[in-house]
Amino acid sequence: VSTMRPLFLLILLTLGACASPLPTPDPQQAWVSLYASAGYTLMAHKLDDKQTRDGRYFQVSPGAHTLDVRFQFEVAGGGGGSSDFNSEPRQMTCHLRLQYDGFVAGQQYRIEARPLLYKAQGWLYDSQRQVLARAKVLRCNTSG
Repeated sequence: VSTMRPLFLLILLTLGACASPLPTPDPQQAWVSLYASAGYTLMAHKLDDKQTRDGRYFQVSPGAHTLDVRFQFEVAGGGGGSSDFNSEPRQMTCHLRLQYDGFVAGQQYRIEARPLLYKAQGWLYDSQRQVLARAKVLRCNTSG
């Protein structure tokens, strides 16, 4: 029972962080929100090769930045014979990188991702839905 208490506290803290409201965007910086369809998970991972503190958004200074995101989705299990038809789905995790040189203070941006077979696609949009950058897939792995 004593080993369960730290795990339970960690789960509560993690859930609390997800449920907390987003901070008010700093007008001196650019705000980058993340979007994936229901059933998929898209999280901020690194900003300019440094781990992010909150996976729900990026807030960046004007200029050039590299944004790494982690995208998770399920794919049908197996990969070959007919016996694979009924196998369990597998969790796929893809790491995507977006590079953009023109972030502007006070502007809103959005990263979107979607699965593409055993890979993923991602884009950075401005507030008028113009594509500013396409994601580079760094790696994709399955688990489960």
